[in-house]
Amino acid sequence: MNTTNTCIHGTSARITVRGDIDHDTLPPLRAAADALPPQVTDLLWDLNRTAFMDVAGLHLLFTSIPSGSGPSRRTSVTGLRPQPLRLLRLAADLYPNAFDLVRLLSDSPANGVQRTDSERP
Repeated sequence: MNTTNTCIHGTSARITVRGDIDHDTLPPLRAAADALPPQVTDLLWDLNRTAFMDVAGLHLLFTSIPSGSGPSRRTSVTGLRPQPLRLLRLAADLYPNAFDLVRLLSDSPANGVQRTDSERP
């Protein structure tokens, strides 16, 4: 089971995930993003407490448009631990057009949080 904490500051939101990201945990994570107000244009996923992520995490992180007809959001991630980072790198190596790590791991994510060296591609 995982839990989330959402903090909104102006047009930026940070969703902190505690637990693994997989097929079973994807729907509540998407629901957390879908519940953000329309003025939120920058979404930062904080994965400091996520040790494991499967392909469901790829779907979560690379889907910028919420389910339904919500607004498009710039999505970035911080706090990548070794296994999720390896998965992202593998996906980007195999499908660079679909999984743009430069966009996801940009140096100016929501809320001004900077990536650590371990998060750099």
